[in-house]
Amino acid sequence: MRVAVYGKQFQKEVAPFVQELFQELEKANMEVLVFEPFYNFLSQQMSMNLFLGTYNTYEELKGGIDLFISVGGDGTILDATTLIRDTEIPIIGVNTGRLGFLADIAKDQIPKTIKQLVNKKFSIDQRTLLHLDTDIPIFGDLNFALNEVTISRKDTTSMITITTYINDQYLNSYWADGLIISTPTGSTGYSLSCGGPIVMPGSQNFIITPIAPHNLNVRPLVISDKYEIKVKVEGRASQFLVALDSRIQTIDAGIELTIKKETFNINMVETETQDFASTLRNKLLWGLDKRN
Repeated sequence: MRVAVYGKQFQKEVAPFVQELFQELEKANMEVLVFEPFYNFLSQQMSMNLFLGTYNTYEELKGGIDLFISVGGDGTILDATTLIRDTEIPIIGVNTGRLGFLADIAKDQIPKTIKQLVNKKFSIDQRTLLHLDTDIPIFGDLNFALNEVTISRKDTTSMITITTYINDQYLNSYWADGLIISTPTGSTGYSLSCGGPIVMPGSQNFIITPIAPHNLNVRPLVISDKYEIKVKVEGRASQFLVALDSRIQTIDAGIELTIKKETFNINMVETETQDFASTLRNKLLWGLDKRN
């Protein structure tokens, strides 16, 4: 099995767990490739006794990788999707951060998880992505998002007006700090913190969640992911911000944004001991109330 490992810089206390990951991969006789900037960081932080190949680009992963391991938090997985794209390589996240819904393998579960992967005791959960089209291509060929597309104000404390259409039918003009359009995967992210609902993966929905709306009767809305969403932004400022997951760009007011379902999915690995329901219970501390 050929495995690609991706990660970022981490604190010193995380190093023993990362070392353990590579040792377990070696025991399993896996051929390992490491993202080159991450490999350079690892070489300075710990003893790397393994001979590991490196990679840098999406093109180097196409057609030759069986599994992708992300080391870090949810943000690391979101960055990793820009390398995986449409390759269909299954991805699993080892959580070395704090709260993680995507990177849900705890540090102390590394040996057990590697054994499950070797014995093929896992399933694949296909996650929907969002695709963004604009009058001017501002994100190049990385115009997709696993979590959400966020439209927000820039250089002003005034609210913006986000006129929104679904399948070319007028929905609403949101007077707010911004608007989040999220996938079920992203429903536990920014959308949740703004009052949006948690939606199970595979529900075939998008969630439209206003950010601090002026009108309190404006609530989050769940729609089919078969719908196409168009938005235009107006306000006192001449520019606003558009973010695809962790990537952000400035765009001029009046430009139309079209958001729809991406043509490919991201394949998330679910082991026998870690699924979305158990992740919700663990991360949101469900069931800890003594009255239950």
